[in-house]
Amino acid sequence: MKLARFTQGGSTRVGVVVEEEIVDLAAAAPELPRGMVPFLVAGSSALEKAREAVEKGGSRLPLAEVRLEAPVARPPKFLAIGLNYADHIEEAGMGKPRFPTFFNKQSTCVTGPYDPIHMPRVSTEVDYEGELGFVIGRRCRHIPREKAAQVIAGYLVVNDVSVRDWQFRAPTLTLGKSFDTHGPIGPWIVTSDEVGDPHSLRIETWVNGEKRQDSNTKHLIYDCFAQVETLSTVCTLEPGDIVSTGTPGGVGMAKDPPQYLREGDVVRIEIDRIGWIENTVIAEPEDDGQL
Repeated sequence: MKLARFTQGGSTRVGVVVEEEIVDLAAAAPELPRGMVPFLVAGSSALEKAREAVEKGGSRLPLAEVRLEAPVARPPKFLAIGLNYADHIEEAGMGKPRFPTFFNKQSTCVTGPYDPIHMPRVSTEVDYEGELGFVIGRRCRHIPREKAAQVIAGYLVVNDVSVRDWQFRAPTLTLGKSFDTHGPIGPWIVTSDEVGDPHSLRIETWVNGEKRQDSNTKHLIYDCFAQVETLSTVCTLEPGDIVSTGTPGGVGMAKDPPQYLREGDVVRIEIDRIGWIENTVIAEPEDDGQL
């Protein structure tokens, strides 16, 4: 199933995308939670009720008439891994990590699959990073690699937008990865049973129609299940946590000269069996709540 958050008629709720329609679960199965994280917490029973609602065939809205939101509005944790494709390591001039290199993206960076990306006032070194992301579906700790698939609810597309000069000012990377709107995700969560093997997915990134990245998740150095094993050794993973699995070669920073994003640029990222997100770069708005 394709689980989505959408807004229509002034309210935001959870639905299931079926071709060019979305099943409104608030109408089809009103007993289900209306938020994505509570829906994931409800587990297999919620998924089964959602499947039943889809099979009944009612409560459908045209997909073109709703606004798709970030599938998880405020993930409890938004974690990402760096240097996880050999070609990206090479273009970055770095050595292969001897251990997975994780960092945080602050959850306030999350934005919708088709929402704009802000060009910060403090930098012009904004870069794209097309990535496969996965969403945790069960509270878990100390999960071995061979059982990791059981705790992943599904997969989505992530743009790990990076402000390069801020990224390299501190070894944690977090500041340069966490600017507002610099975490576009979506367009929905495709459940694990529908994705199948997450390590055989083509991933492509275009900027203004020019292909910049073209790879396959089979090239991940630390695959999705290994990442679950490492992270769950350290901390409890919770429903709604997002892990972004790394970007392949082709980022703007590595071009000669660098090809950073500019206002008006359109970034599109597509992953097999999941879908695509597309975001336009705009100036950071002036009305940002400053005192």
